[in-house]
Amino acid sequence: MIKLSTKGRYGLRAMLDLASNAKKGPRTIHAIAERQEISERYLEQLLIPLKQSGLVKSVRGPQGGYMLGRAPQDISVGDIIRVLEGPLSPVDCVSEQNPDDCKRADICVTRTIWAKVRDCIAEVLDSYSLLDLVNEARHMPENKVITSDIDPQ
Repeated sequence: MIKLSTKGRYGLRAMLDLASNAKKGPRTIHAIAERQEISERYLEQLLIPLKQSGLVKSVRGPQGGYMLGRAPQDISVGDIIRVLEGPLSPVDCVSEQNPDDCKRADICVTRTIWAKVRDCIAEVLDSYSLLDLVNEARHMPENKVITSDIDPQ
């Protein structure tokens, strides 16, 4: 079974939190962790690769914290998942990074299936931006987690 780890799921929640509070300036780890019910220590570990990839930036000082590194409409769910989980491949032989590394590629009947699964997963994850999710969250009843200050588009 293909399954995302807590890194991908919690990281997406944290990024969605940053997107929904973008106009309020940098958000502290404590505030994000509290709203998203994620351990501060674990959240710190998730923010490291997100920062290294440029999806998040940090601001120092008393009003400091974390904020998105790009506009929410320019960050796809796929971008986040790839940073936190790695390539979107159900099996190594169809890796997004090195799809031609498979020694059995010429004789493997199932490789086509795995490549199609990879492509479908990528298509779905890449088709949603953080802004799309923020806008969807607005229509959810009593959404306590998302209180967006982003103008709808």
